[in-house]
Formats: sequence, C-alpha cells, structure tokens
Amino acid sequence: MRPLTEEETKIFFKKLAEYIGSNIKKLLERPDDQYCFRLHRTRVYYVSEKIMKQATNTGRKKLASLGVCFGKFTKTGNFRLSITSLDYLAQYAIYRVWIKPSAELSFLYGNHVLKAGLGRITDSTPQYQGVVVYSMSDIPLGFGRTAKSTQECRKLDSEQIVCFHQSDIGEYLRDESKMF
Repeated sequence: MRPLTEEETKIFFKKLAEYIGSNIKKLLERPDDQYCFRLHRTRVYYVSEKIMKQATNTGRKKLASLGVCFGKFTKTGNFRLSITSLDYLAQYAIYRVWIKPSAELSFLYGNHVLKAGLGRITDSTPQYQGVVVYSMSDIPLGFGRTAKSTQECRKLDSEQIVCFHQSDIGEYLRDESKMF
C-alpha cells in the first residue's frame, strides 16, 4: 500500500473528473475525517487515514483490501472505475441520466440506454460526458457515457442510443463508425 505517484494521480483524477468534476475536493476534505487514495496491487482504494495508519502494521502480502476500491490501473497504464465506487460517484455526480423501469434490467445486463428507455437527463449534458445512471426512483444503477448531448437527444428516434454502458465505452470511442 503506497500513495499514488504524480502520473498515477493525474490519470486517476482525470477519470474521476469526467464523472464528478471539481467535487473531488469534497472526497478528500471531509468534515468527519481525513481521507486519501492509496494504491495496493494496481487497485486504488479510498480509505480514512486512521484505518490506513492501522493497516501499516499488516504485511503487504497479507493485506487483501482496504477501504473502498475505486478501480484499477490496467497493464497499459489506463484507469478503469469499479462499480464499488458508485456510491461516491452518485453522491457527487454532475451529470445524471434517469432510465425508465422497462429499461433498467436491460442496462443492468450490460446493454446501452436507448431513447425509448430514457426517463430524464440533466440539462446541458455534453456528448461523450461521464454520467451516473439512475432508476426513476433515484437509485444509482451504474455509470456510463452519453452518446448524444441533451439537445441531440430530443431529436432522436426511439431506437437510437443515448447512453453507452460503461463496459463498452472503450470499444465505441476507438471506432466511431460503430456509433451511428
């Protein structure tokens, strides 16, 4: 368990900023306790400093997990967010998408959100922006990226994609011909 290097911090905060923007400060400067991000076996954990100091007494090989896992660094150096960070992303998200009950299960199985399944979307959401996906009863379901901006969503047919599921984002951003 060690602090993130400058390069790792830049990559990690860039990914977080896509979803929560400048609210990263609120994660670190909490009134109840001091929190920090630590790297352990390519995974980034969000942990209070009290628990982190107590964990230094445990050997690295014996330490399985610590705090909340926000994601992991891939072998290529990219960062992938984990679903375990959803509670914090949902709390501080700037852009949100609400989907209808008929589309919830489809999204949870890994499919994209179509316009027919879109309930609401935050005003002025730009294209390819990181969003947190909610049910209509304000329960966070996951996160993804918008395929269209809010203005473009109003003009779409009901069968066109509005929001990409998180697991398929990289594939679509590499090959834009698949998008539309």
